[in-house]
Amino acid sequence: MSHSVEQFFDNLWNDYVQLTPSAAKVHQVLGQGRSIINDHVAFRTFNIAPVRLAALAKHFEDMGYKACGDYVFEAKKLVAKHYEHSNPRLPKIFISELLVEEFSPELQRIVNALVAQVDAQSVAKPEFLYSGAHWQISSTDYEQLLEESEYAAWMAAFGFRANHFTVNVNELPDFESLEQVNATLKEAGFQLNTSGGEIKGSREVFLEQSSTMADHTAVRFSDMEKVIPSCFYEFAKRYEIAPDQLYTGFVAASADKIFESTNARTQKEQDGNA
Repeated sequence: MSHSVEQFFDNLWNDYVQLTPSAAKVHQVLGQGRSIINDHVAFRTFNIAPVRLAALAKHFEDMGYKACGDYVFEAKKLVAKHYEHSNPRLPKIFISELLVEEFSPELQRIVNALVAQVDAQSVAKPEFLYSGAHWQISSTDYEQLLEESEYAAWMAAFGFRANHFTVNVNELPDFESLEQVNATLKEAGFQLNTSGGEIKGSREVFLEQSSTMADHTAVRFSDMEKVIPSCFYEFAKRYEIAPDQLYTGFVAASADKIFESTNARTQKEQDGNA
């Protein structure tokens, strides 16, 4: 593994932990001081040049990743792809993009104005993937996006960075099942995403997933500061599709619910005192 790939993931993790301090606590609770293998890292973007999914994916292709699966999320108006590296210790990459043209003229106007502020040359550097927001946006525009698309609002607030990392439960020495992981996290005071059930997926689809609800962080908008949901941590347990061969793809129906870990509305519903 080249130093640059390791360095890239270190930088990506450091940016993520600043917005998601609970992730470091999850490591302590589950890893007990041992290193944790990440199953995948997820990114979000808009389907507008120069920040389309393909532009983000190019950085991973340059690191030796290959495209492996395509996904469609009709209700959320998203498409996604996942990428895998020949080195199984490196996390899979999941990149989704919002189909901006399928939304109202108002959302399109706000999002196009955001993307217009991005310097195309900055997108060509790998560090773009943990560079955050490249624009100014008002809290009223953020709220307007939130009405139509939690995903668009999250992107507007946080920009380009890991939306979540994912613990590879198969590689956790002390846990046999995702239920055990969830129970341990709840005992430690973490709130889990219950949309679609605490565990999304099943042995039948070869993948079980759960996630914490996103941490909250203060974001400075052009007119004011607001505390909003930032990033979350996910947990994935994979099952064999053939002897000694674990399923490596994703299950769209489960991922659909995982997206909701950053929802401002879900947070309010799940947590009366938020």
